[in-house]
Amino acid sequence: MATEGNIHARPIAIQPAPAGPYVHEAHHPWLQHHFDSMTQQAEASTLGMWVFLVTEIMFFGGLFMAYLVYRHASPSGFQEASHHLNIYWGTANTAILIISSLTMALAVRSAQTSQPRGTQVLFLFLTIVLGLAFLGIKAIEYTDKFKDRIVPGPNFHWEGTHAKAAEQFYSLYFAMTGLHALHMIIGVGIMSVILVMAWWRIFDEEYYTPVEVAGLYWHFVDIVWIFLFPLLYLIGRHYHAG
Repeated sequence: MATEGNIHARPIAIQPAPAGPYVHEAHHPWLQHHFDSMTQQAEASTLGMWVFLVTEIMFFGGLFMAYLVYRHASPSGFQEASHHLNIYWGTANTAILIISSLTMALAVRSAQTSQPRGTQVLFLFLTIVLGLAFLGIKAIEYTDKFKDRIVPGPNFHWEGTHAKAAEQFYSLYFAMTGLHALHMIIGVGIMSVILVMAWWRIFDEEYYTPVEVAGLYWHFVDIVWIFLFPLLYLIGRHYHAG
């Protein structure tokens, strides 16, 4: 029989917190306060970049669709106009961007594996140089178009037989390649910031999200050019003005 004042109760067992993908970890200097772990922060950042890239795909997709519609309406005119483009410059820029994707991937890998500062900086620097080389070649091409007066507008001059279609072609050419060049300029700026961060020894196997996310953006810009090159430079190369 229980005596007065005794409390008969079952001991309360303290259960450990359930394990999960976002278990709170020791505070990392680059862990933002609204995230529980570096893993959660990295996944959120990557998802945000993918959402942004989807909107960019839709944006460029509208330009690609406009190009296809106008080309279908005047295939001979677009062939005549595209024949004026310098395929050697276009090929060189394609090779440059493919190599820049490699150096960008190596920069991400060097950050993920905590490579020395010099290795990370080297690959980022090469990526920036290749991006600037691409922009330099594009500037040469634009200069040639201005000299030849085939920039759409009141001074547009075309000696071929499809002047209207040629002006449509170059309107789309400058819109698509100009927008792509703007993205490349932004990418070079982003890579410059990432390079400075790498110089400060910020990136290692625990924190490399900025390099990885910037790499996604850079690869997207490269892929856009992979579609622009055949559409603008290659299709209709068999055409010869009579």
